[in-house]
Amino acid sequence: MYSMPVNSPANHSDSTLAWYAIYTRHQHEKTVAQILTSKGFETLLPLCETARKWKDRTKLVSMPLFPCYVFLHGGTERHLEIITTPGIHAVVSNAGRPIAIPASEINAIRQTIESGSPVEPHPFLKCGEQVRVKRGPLEGIEGILVRKKGLCRLVLSVVMLGKAIAVEVDGLQVERLKRESGYGTSRAPVFPHPEPKIVECVI
Repeated sequence: MYSMPVNSPANHSDSTLAWYAIYTRHQHEKTVAQILTSKGFETLLPLCETARKWKDRTKLVSMPLFPCYVFLHGGTERHLEIITTPGIHAVVSNAGRPIAIPASEINAIRQTIESGSPVEPHPFLKCGEQVRVKRGPLEGIEGILVRKKGLCRLVLSVVMLGKAIAVEVDGLQVERLKRESGYGTSRAPVFPHPEPKIVECVI
C-alpha cells in the first residue's frame, strides 16, 4: 500500500502555478509538509510503505520516496514564511531564484502514486531507453525502462534534483520512443548539500 500525497487544506490546485523543491532536515519531511499545509501552502510528499524489522516485531512504516525533499506548489512570494518553517534548510534555487520543476515530472509522480502500483526510490539514470506506457493506470507516463531479473521497471526522474523512483510495469504495455533520454549541461542549481550521485549508463 502506498500513501497519498499531502495537499493543501482546501484540496484545490491552481494549474498555473509552478512546483518547487524544499530541502529539509533528515526525517523532517512529514513535519515540514504538515506545517506548510497548516499555513495554507499546497505541498506534495510522495510516500511508500516499507517493512522495518525490530528485535521483537516487523512494522510497516511510511517513508518518503524523495528523502529530504517536499514539493511546494507556488507560494514562493511568501519566502520568509517558508524558510522560517522548522525543519527546512532551503528552497532549491539557482542564482538566488527558486527553480521550477517541470509539471510533467510532478504529474507523472502523482499519477504513479495514485495508481497504487509498487514504487520505490531508484538511483538517478543519466540516460537510457525512453518509453511511454500505452494503457492501464500509468497510461501516458514516460520514463526510462530498466529490466532486471525478468521484471520491468519504469524509472521516473526529477532531473534538477538528480533523484528518481521506479515503478513496476508490464513490458508489453510500453512503447519505445524515438529519442534516447539524456540530460544536457545546463547551468546546475545551487544545492544546500553535496550534489546527488548520478548513475552513468553504459551502452
